[in-house]
Amino acid sequence: MTYTAPVDDLRFVLNEVVGLDAVAALPNCDGAAPDLVDAILEEAGKFASGVLAPLNRTGDKEGARLENGVVRTATGWKEAYGQFTEAGWNSLPFDPEFGGQGLPWTVAFAVNEMWQASNLSFGLCPLLTQGAVDLLTEHASDEQKAAYLSKMISGEWTGTMNLTEPQAGSDLAAVRTRAVRAGDGSYRITGQKIFITYGEHDLTENIVHLVLARLPDAPPGIKGISLFIVPKFLPDADGRPGARNDLRCASLEHKLGIHGSPTAVMAFGDDGGAIGYLVGEENRGIEYMFTMMNNARLGVGIQGVAIADRAYQQARDYARSRVQSKDLADPKGSGVAIIRHPDVRRMLLDMRAKTEAARALALYAGTQLDMSRHHEDPAVRAAAAARVDVLTPIVKAWSTDIGCEVASTGVQVHGGMGFIEETGAAQHYRDARITPIYEGTNGIHANDLTFRKTGRDKGAAARAFIADMRATVHALEQAPGDDLAVIRTGLAAGLDALDKAVDWMVAAQAEGDLRGAAAGGVAYLKLWGTVAGGWMLARSAARAMDGLRQPGANAAFLEAKLIVARFYAEQVLAPAPALLPTIASARNTVMALGEEQF
Repeated sequence: MTYTAPVDDLRFVLNEVVGLDAVAALPNCDGAAPDLVDAILEEAGKFASGVLAPLNRTGDKEGARLENGVVRTATGWKEAYGQFTEAGWNSLPFDPEFGGQGLPWTVAFAVNEMWQASNLSFGLCPLLTQGAVDLLTEHASDEQKAAYLSKMISGEWTGTMNLTEPQAGSDLAAVRTRAVRAGDGSYRITGQKIFITYGEHDLTENIVHLVLARLPDAPPGIKGISLFIVPKFLPDADGRPGARNDLRCASLEHKLGIHGSPTAVMAFGDDGGAIGYLVGEENRGIEYMFTMMNNARLGVGIQGVAIADRAYQQARDYARSRVQSKDLADPKGSGVAIIRHPDVRRMLLDMRAKTEAARALALYAGTQLDMSRHHEDPAVRAAAAARVDVLTPIVKAWSTDIGCEVASTGVQVHGGMGFIEETGAAQHYRDARITPIYEGTNGIHANDLTFRKTGRDKGAAARAFIADMRATVHALEQAPGDDLAVIRTGLAAGLDALDKAVDWMVAAQAEGDLRGAAAGGVAYLKLWGTVAGGWMLARSAARAMDGLRQPGANAAFLEAKLIVARFYAEQVLAPAPALLPTIASARNTVMALGEEQF
């Protein structure tokens, strides 16, 4: 169950496919020079493979446990987290004013994939902390930033997201946790939150909870929710953890996977109310929380890429070593490794192609995020922000669907041994299964793409994205070689279908058929992801072809890029236009069966 960080592939995608050089040219991003990024990737790969990956199975077997109100993480995790923070890995994309390294999010996304692939349960802790830092950087007061940011950026303190409650689920309008003004500028928080990742643990001296709660005089629904900083220990005058706040971990969830990550039920205010500090203005909590939620959604999309790559690596290594049956090309010969069999090859190529497409799309989202924050031209920033808006539900949902699919295929490659826990293939499948659920179920993200990201502007941002992808089709028209011709044809057909799907979605919403639009939403998102992923691999193939003409090229690596991109075009992208009638016809049947008929 070893893990090898895909440093060469990450380097290729960053430098050749998504344009890290353009990001490095942005104001405040000049630290992303190629030599420095190469060194970061190499060192992150060593840490992921050498420190975190060996603890993945340990976390799965031991899990986290609650003992007398204290959550204990698995053997070796506290020491690994200490090494993680000491090396500065938590601080990569943050403001140097508070101890960050000021690197672009694009680089952080690449490094985060390695944390999540090597040990998904461990990687969840910094993922949530980084999202909390992003929120506080954007919305906290100067005093709050001074009190919390440096400790959270360093990783000395971790952060959590306290959203949902037993009766609320994803419907945050139903949140009941109460906040009462204390008269001294603080608030008293009472209520219960569920599914709180790393809500309690022994890795750090303090935990900073970001909690959604409702004031007694707040308007109903999501417009009446406020956001509060509720630390486990109240910082004293010197900024160190002081008095214990009125909050506790009531229990830990027993889960299908990610056993090493403590998922807590948090109780606030057993003894009169936990002390909380308002972020921003009252009743604007959802607005502020979306900063953290969108950060986490992109992070979870990267988790989908990561678990897919981990499952692929394990399946590939098993297929190379497992001897069974004869080669069809040599029926009189002896048994061969199963990687010689066409169907196993098909499965492995499918796993690899989808993983590489999703990886490139996630890193492309990182470049757009950096452009939206740092470009000097306001028009460019606005266009990049619109692109991130479209990409976020796609990266989150499509990539995590791929993570589950690839992990499932990994079990299949192992055959019966894949169903045996000791091989480790089953753990990847179990761990992956949460990713389409948390940070908004993938159906919610399909609705987001359908209504907010397509219907709200009548498809303007979507069509701008399609236009950029068509530019690649045009660029490949004169490209030499059969491989690029096949890839171009497949991408063009996919874009034609996507164009029609956008038109249909806009028209359905203009007609007021919201149910019909929602019924086709999941297929619509899948079409978007499949085509955008194909676009990324088309760009990859074009750069690989260029690279093969250069002296001293790594021919084996670049030829593999061409083969993988062509496989994706023929086997993954080619069927994608068939999703178009699925999108349009879903209105006819999805809601047709009566509730009592189920």
